[in-house]
Amino acid sequence: MAVTSRTIRTGRRIWSRNPQIQRTAHALLYGVALVLGALAVYVLIGALIGRMNVLIDNMRYGYPRTMHVQAFVGHGEEAGQPTRLIAMNLDRQVVVLELPGGDPSRMRSITGPYLFGADEHLTPVIIGVSDVDGDTLPDLLLDVRRERIVYLNRDGGFRLPTPEEQARLMTPARP
Repeated sequence: MAVTSRTIRTGRRIWSRNPQIQRTAHALLYGVALVLGALAVYVLIGALIGRMNVLIDNMRYGYPRTMHVQAFVGHGEEAGQPTRLIAMNLDRQVVVLELPGGDPSRMRSITGPYLFGADEHLTPVIIGVSDVDGDTLPDLLLDVRRERIVYLNRDGGFRLPTPEEQARLMTPARP
């Protein structure tokens, strides 16, 4: 005997019958898609800004990152020519070349710190001169990633301060 009046289920999902559940599911999927889209835009903009910073540093400092300054520091400047100081980041090694009085035959090199981390070969080394210890001789200042390294101008050359000199430099001047 055949049964002809029995209803057959089609296997529909539960939320297709309830419009409230259907609206909630659509809103949730829309929200997830919106958050993922915003995250993708954030990542793309961050990558673009990072790349633009590298391009700007390439135009400003070149590759390898190089900066130079001319100053009268009291090293072989009898001819009236300033001393040239050239700071470079050579594959994560900071190097400063000093040409006393602009004379390349008397060039000296100062080895600076080694830079650790990702993309540190792209870090520019900012160089400057200023009298930080009050002896009227300009000292050499290097700025690398917001860290300042001072080389004192002593005995016709630049050198790192001794612990006693460093302690004096760290104490604030009293009026």
